[in-house]
Amino acid sequence: MEFRDETFGYDLLRNDILKEVFGQEHDSILYWVGKALARKYPLHTIEETIDFFEKANWGTLSLVKEKKQERVFELRGEWMDKNDDRSYQLEAGFLAQQVETWLSSYTAATQTKKKGIIHIQVESDLHDTIEA
Repeated sequence: MEFRDETFGYDLLRNDILKEVFGQEHDSILYWVGKALARKYPLHTIEETIDFFEKANWGTLSLVKEKKQERVFELRGEWMDKNDDRSYQLEAGFLAQQVETWLSSYTAATQTKKKGIIHIQVESDLHDTIEA
């Protein structure tokens, strides 16, 4: 077993301890925690969001597709290989809440993994607005 010194503690907490504590609810709890973190750390632009991901050591985020009601992000990190089994619901929830705040419309996100890259699809319902 290889331990990466700079991220071992974070990986241990994120990949092992939280799964033990939350059990089957792990993914859904991480999604809602991500939304709560976005409310605590409101960002105003895609660039700020990309920078936040870097500083939080969540990986390298990029916006690869943007439409009126949909955004698709890619998330990359050196740990994202075939053995990476972590959930990226925290990041998905964080992005969903940031976009929801920007657009004042209900927003949800889903994440998938393809070839070591995480794809996070964020969709907003522009007909279902949020009152400020």
